[in-house]
Amino acid sequence: MIRSARTPVLEIGYAEHGPSDGPAAILLHGFPDDIHAYDGVAGPLAADGMRVLVPYLRGYGPTRFLDPATPRSGQQAVLGADLRDFMDALGIKRAILGGYDWGGRAACIVSALWPERARGLVTVGGYNIQNIPASLAPASADQEMRHWYQWYFNTERGRAGLAANRRDICRLLWKLWSPNWAFDDATYDRTADSFDNPDFVDVVIQSYRHRHQNAPGDPAVEAIEDALVAQPPISVPTICLHGAEDGVGPAATSEGARKHFTHRYERRVIPVAGHFLPNEAPEAFVQAVRDLMRSTLA
Repeated sequence: MIRSARTPVLEIGYAEHGPSDGPAAILLHGFPDDIHAYDGVAGPLAADGMRVLVPYLRGYGPTRFLDPATPRSGQQAVLGADLRDFMDALGIKRAILGGYDWGGRAACIVSALWPERARGLVTVGGYNIQNIPASLAPASADQEMRHWYQWYFNTERGRAGLAANRRDICRLLWKLWSPNWAFDDATYDRTADSFDNPDFVDVVIQSYRHRHQNAPGDPAVEAIEDALVAQPPISVPTICLHGAEDGVGPAATSEGARKHFTHRYERRVIPVAGHFLPNEAPEAFVQAVRDLMRSTLA
């Protein structure tokens, strides 16, 4: 059953598993995905006695903006603020935070700026806080090619393309980013329904334009965005997972992430898995959460 939590900005849809009085874990999906990413993760953790919460990000599924005038931003600062506000709405003072892609970014931001809220962090891909001032520096030709969709979304043709062909585009990204994941039509369609959210296109386009300095941010989170410019360290126990076959962010890209973490940090490269790691290797994600729970309760 999908529940909802009201924050100052959003009505957030979320799934909840396990006992309501168990230690909390909040698991966050990325683009383009939804809460089904954690179907193989939530059950085992709930069976351990954890309270597992899996929210739909802004622009996905049943999550809705409360005010038509709120900017439909997908920038990193709003993702961090949404996670903090979600915890406040449910009265969760502290949780293990886990995520990848956009969700990993939100989890990293809360862990960096409000470390008292994070018991531990499972981050897929390393330090996911964007260095926006450095975004104009070109990457290698191989990495620029992998980011073709970002350059596409920075054009009006790309906006129109996402609006008209969102299911085809997102399905292609699944194939490119997780080349070993043999998902079927039913699996994809179950998640792709979330892309029919009326704010999906605007949120996605703003996200990929803002990170490349081609769109203004939401003034309400300007102070958070300013704090992220400093690339703040993360001071909570962290396990970094990275799919060995990630088609958008190769495993080598997280090799130097250790410098951003000041507490216990462990990096695990998961063979065969690609970008959508919780879908592809749920047991690795479950184990990371369990290991953090044991270490933080010891």
